[in-house]
Amino acid sequence: MTESVYGVNGNIPIRPAENSPVPVRPQETGRKPSFGQILGDEISRHSELKFSVHAQERLRLRNIRMGAQDIERLKQAVDRVAERGGRESLVLTPHTAFLVSVSNRTVITAIGSENLKDKLFTNIDSAVIV
Repeated sequence: MTESVYGVNGNIPIRPAENSPVPVRPQETGRKPSFGQILGDEISRHSELKFSVHAQERLRLRNIRMGAQDIERLKQAVDRVAERGGRESLVLTPHTAFLVSVSNRTVITAIGSENLKDKLFTNIDSAVIV
């Protein structure tokens, strides 16, 4: 986002975090966003898949690489689990297992296939093999 949000005194630019929503008031833009735009923004915001800091660290430490296609398959698996009412799921891909909090669409951790032997997964209510 290229626009700055200004502090209380009006002259200190504050840059929002990359993914944080910045409310845009209608008087600032001169026009109100349509209902369709607001709905579309909310749907896309809730359909995103996030990776926790822990999961990002595990991906890095375990040298697990993910392409756009891998992330899309993971998103689709989470969508399927959400449709069935799952809350905490184990998503198994050919080379990686992901623990996902379905309700907030966040990958909690990632485990490479070489580290899966003798692992026990608890506190899950669903599993998907992708």
